[in-house]
Amino acid sequence: MGKEKAHKKELLELLRIKSQLKQKVYDNTLSAFSNLKNLQEKISIDYNRDLTDVDERIKLNYEPRGEFESEFKVAGDLLFFSMHSNIFEFNREHHIWELPYVKENIFNSYCGIINIYNFLSDSFRYNRQEDLGYLITRIFVNHENHFFVEGKRQSEFSYKNFHKQVVTKEKLHHILEVLILYALQFDLLVPPYDEIKIVSVGQMNQKIQHSRLRTGKRMGFKFNSDDVSE
Repeated sequence: MGKEKAHKKELLELLRIKSQLKQKVYDNTLSAFSNLKNLQEKISIDYNRDLTDVDERIKLNYEPRGEFESEFKVAGDLLFFSMHSNIFEFNREHHIWELPYVKENIFNSYCGIINIYNFLSDSFRYNRQEDLGYLITRIFVNHENHFFVEGKRQSEFSYKNFHKQVVTKEKLHHILEVLILYALQFDLLVPPYDEIKIVSVGQMNQKIQHSRLRTGKRMGFKFNSDDVSE
């Protein structure tokens, strides 16, 4: 019975610690995501104020989609923000395990995730179900409200600075502006000829009705993890 009690005590303690830890990570990630949504709205209002002389379709537009998702339209692009409701640990090959910050306290490695995808806004406007979007950035937040970013042009917020980077509205604002700039410069490419030279009658009818031939900014080209990391 002594061993059983010891095991029970150990399990209860671990359950208590990890449950509280994960709840704290969740709360911090949700707070960061809420700030991101508020900033999307603020930026759209601020930028649109200076875009009075342009076509209305070019203006920025923020659309909340519930607690864990939002859309941010930038001209012909749509940035889709999605927070995962679960907490994650990193695989053993991830560079995060090289950091003293994580080696000294393994609990620092537990993170919530906010994913940002880049779609064409027409994909949603015309309900083109076959169109592609690409993950361009992931934001990781831990129980101490420290964060790092994996994504294009986000090297200043990389995992190497995880130990000292704390989530602030100013930093989130900077990340959003970098994402907007990247989306505008991430252009739609002409698909390889051989991939679209044969179409069925059904596909053509669908195209006529709904413009559903699959479209994406890198259609026909391999999009590796190397393309979203510095």
